[in-house]
Amino acid sequence: MDRTKVWMLRIRDSFWFTPTLYSIIALILVVVFHYLDEWLLADRKNQLPDILLISDDIARGLYTSLVTAILTMTTISFSVIMVVLTTYSSQFSPRTLQDFMQSKMTHHVLGVFCFGFIFALINLVLMGTHETIIGPILMVFISIVCLAFFIYFIHHAAKWLQVSSLIEFIHFDSSRVIKHRFDKKDFGEFPFWDEAEIKRIKKQSQYHLLADSAGYIQKIEWNALVKWAKDNDCVIELRQQIGAYVTKNLPILCIYSVYHSEDFNSVKKFIIIGNERTDLEDIEFNIQKLVEIAVKAVSPSINDPDTAIDCINRIGSVLTDLGNGFREIPFLTDNKNDLRLMKQPKSYEDYLYKSFYQILFYGKTDVSICYSLLEVLYKMALTSDKVMKRKIWAFHYYIIHTIDWDCLQDLDRQHLESIYRQLKEVCSKAK
Repeated sequence: MDRTKVWMLRIRDSFWFTPTLYSIIALILVVVFHYLDEWLLADRKNQLPDILLISDDIARGLYTSLVTAILTMTTISFSVIMVVLTTYSSQFSPRTLQDFMQSKMTHHVLGVFCFGFIFALINLVLMGTHETIIGPILMVFISIVCLAFFIYFIHHAAKWLQVSSLIEFIHFDSSRVIKHRFDKKDFGEFPFWDEAEIKRIKKQSQYHLLADSAGYIQKIEWNALVKWAKDNDCVIELRQQIGAYVTKNLPILCIYSVYHSEDFNSVKKFIIIGNERTDLEDIEFNIQKLVEIAVKAVSPSINDPDTAIDCINRIGSVLTDLGNGFREIPFLTDNKNDLRLMKQPKSYEDYLYKSFYQILFYGKTDVSICYSLLEVLYKMALTSDKVMKRKIWAFHYYIIHTIDWDCLQDLDRQHLESIYRQLKEVCSKAK
């Protein structure tokens, strides 16, 4: 992905792009219908019914009223947006702000309001001293559409303020990222490679490429990297992962080649670095959002363990989807099965730890949280293969050893021991 495409992608996803596009369309339509009005009134006025001819005073009053009304709806919508963003930041997680801001419905609602406002305002400016036809009639329909979008936006914002809807959206988005992870690739993937060949490759000349700026690695164009390595007859070793924060001049990759070329710097265009983490390919970032909502929910200021339990269940679903067919792929090859790229993939154990360690730390004194953590591991094990069962069983000791069993009441201990026995029974089949 070259810089032009990255720039266009960021513009398209920015908050002002869609309203600006709607405003440009409104300007074009105003000009088109203004000349169409003049043509109809000049050549076909006598053939038109009188009911379609709207006087200058009526049209001016209509445009003036609707400009004020649409501007008011836009102001209220922006106020609602600020309420949603404040709620997300204070009660859920600052990382979830972009989920609402990237919602296409939010962009289109403000776009429709800008369309109606610009259409009415420019028509008001272009009003002459003659009758008009198309503008006021079309303005009535636009006003009805704006009102419908305003009503729907209130419903849309109210739904997004519900934490359950936000959790569901993050879960759905995580499934999308995982599905994309397993899409068909144009390169080969191998969990192992001949050690002798790797040693031979690393004896070649090494060219370290540094990050041009500080930020998070948002996206890596794997297909383009493999193709570039094949075209330049070299092997790339990626030193950083998607979602990692890199500082300026930090080594992000190393190129092994028998010759040096100034074109080697061009490979960095396939690694997109931005100011914040995104959910384009970063599964861990989506899990982090659910973790932060859960941690906020178990804090003394909010004290909402049921929301935390919902997050734990969703995290379990994400990890289950990720575990189905999960493989650590450190080696990528071209279509001739020649090694072209080496990387350091995240292990399933890393995802397990990053998903639960903060929740366990802040919720270890809450029996319901501890029970939910063991229960979600039990449910994950039920639908996993033997390899994943062994990983889940190895991880469960981390949770068991963190719980202070001596401080538990008898009923609490019995409750936890019951789900522990179920987990043990399922995982014992993988031994």
